[in-house]
Amino acid sequence: MKSKKYRLWPVLFLGPALFLLGVYLLYPSIHTIIISFMDKRSVNFVGLQNYIYVFTSKTMLTAFKNNFLWVIFFTLCTVGLGLIMAVLADRIKYEKFAKTIIFMPMAISFVGAGVIWKFVYDYKPLGVNQIGLLNQIIVSLGGEPKAWLIQGPWLNNFVLIFVGIWIWTGFCMVILSAAYKGIPQELLDAGRVDGANEFQVFFHIILPYMKSTIAVVTTTMVVNVLKIFDIVYVMTNGNYGTEVIANRMYKEMFQYRNYGRASAIAVVLFLLIIPVIIMNLRRMKGEKS
Repeated sequence: MKSKKYRLWPVLFLGPALFLLGVYLLYPSIHTIIISFMDKRSVNFVGLQNYIYVFTSKTMLTAFKNNFLWVIFFTLCTVGLGLIMAVLADRIKYEKFAKTIIFMPMAISFVGAGVIWKFVYDYKPLGVNQIGLLNQIIVSLGGEPKAWLIQGPWLNNFVLIFVGIWIWTGFCMVILSAAYKGIPQELLDAGRVDGANEFQVFFHIILPYMKSTIAVVTTTMVVNVLKIFDIVYVMTNGNYGTEVIANRMYKEMFQYRNYGRASAIAVVLFLLIIPVIIMNLRRMKGEKS
């Protein structure tokens, strides 16, 4: 009788949490999958028609291409710069102040950052007073202003990616800095005593010691960038060849009221994120074993 009583405790503690997960996570996920096989108004079954649109539409193919650019350049730059800044900031006198300045963009909402940088990239024709900081600097140096957010399909995507890098580099730096400070100083000193220069210490001691943290930060950045939305929505709304998957999903859902297509895009985005999560879980399981 007593053992049965104790068996109820896990149910009492886990029950409410599992119920809330089912109502707010599991049920909406299943419902979204069902709607993805329905028509625009979620009335008639249309089979794979919405998924065919996702993988054949010119707009969606552009979104996939742009998300690929974001994943590659955003992830490499945020993690790479965050790692370099974490190592270098540890060697300067005003470390806390430097890290505060670098991390400060994270305190700004992504929408706010998009508005700020939209003004920075603002374009006026030559001969008109420039209100965009970047074009004003170019004109002051004798150059011609550029329509940074319009000139595509590459330039405008990269200036948007730069905004994301500006925001997230500080986050990567803070996490990687904590891991860097966990490296035993004796290990670094031993490498230098054995004749290793700073580059050899970095590549043969620091990187191997921090590889698990770097993997976590990298997968976090990949997941974040796969669902990038705010910056693109505020600065270009996906126009001029800058469309991304999440922004297209938002348009289909709230602008075109096509619930079937929006749900199909959401399912595809979810499927793209799953391999990254599985890879991260396997890495964590391997570390524990």
